Amino acid sequence: MKRFLFVLIFIVTAAGPAAAEKLTLMLDWFPNVDHLPIYTAAQKGFFKEAGLDVEILSPSETTDGLKLAAAGQVDLAVSYQPQATIAAASGLPLRVVGRLVGHPLTTLLFLKDSGIEKPADLSGRRIGYTVPGVMDVLLAAFAKVNGVGKYQAVNVGFAIVQSLSAGKVDAVMGPFKTYETVEMAHRGLRAGYFELERFGIPDYDELIFVCGATTLEKRRSEVDAFVAAVARGIVAMREDPSQALDLYFKAVPDADRQTETEALALTLPFFAGDQTLDPARWRRFADFALAHGLIETPVEVELLLVRP
Repeated sequence: MKRFLFVLIFIVTAAGPAAAEKLTLMLDWFPNVDHLPIYTAAQKGFFKEAGLDVEILSPSETTDGLKLAAAGQVDLAVSYQPQATIAAASGLPLRVVGRLVGHPLTTLLFLKDSGIEKPADLSGRRIGYTVPGVMDVLLAAFAKVNGVGKYQAVNVGFAIVQSLSAGKVDAVMGPFKTYETVEMAHRGLRAGYFELERFGIPDYDELIFVCGATTLEKRRSEVDAFVAAVARGIVAMREDPSQALDLYFKAVPDADRQTETEALALTLPFFAGDQTLDPARWRRFADFALAHGLIETPVEVELLLVRP
């Protein structure tokens, strides 16, 4: 009997703990403090405690994450509510599973001394946009709602401040009021901007987590564990922002410490307070998108949003 118990104990010990489940997460942009709760969760071991091994990937193009997630080529992606709404209307098999930033940060950004004081001043100008298929569409809706006349839209991708400072465009749709404004100040540029929610665009979740419908069906428990771990990351970041920044700089050593530190101070109030996806709020934005031509077919919000 003792020999049997010894063998059984040896087998269990040799097997060790269960292997962590691998998840791939693609960001929406290069790593920055908007993603701080993700890195906090990783560095503090929240993913590991949830039985996950999360690989964080940066996109080559700003539209990569959502498309790859919908196709199941990555497990999860950071996206935007407008982007997810447009994608769902086009028929992509997408599901929204959590929130990272709970209110708009997106602006229509310009140089303070450019003579732009009201939206109508953008008429006849060259206006850049960051995420094709999203920000150019939001720009069109903004122009329609605010009486902006004919303009030339230009895809500037990641090169926001460079495009503005070089005079390649007069304004850019898509920059965050909490990040690019800081970068501009460091370059001696005064930023002016229009906040979308103050100029006719409904309030929405700025940064969200999405996955493909098939991924959710096959890996629901892992997806739920990921969202819960990020929620812990948000709490930990709020409790000790300085420690969260230190952990982030450890994970992303090439980050600009001054810019990221100043940007975090501006971004902290906007991180999601919970992981509740509000169907009524999403419906308001979807109805606006349909009415103003962002989408051509209605979105089944209840199918798009994943709720407990």
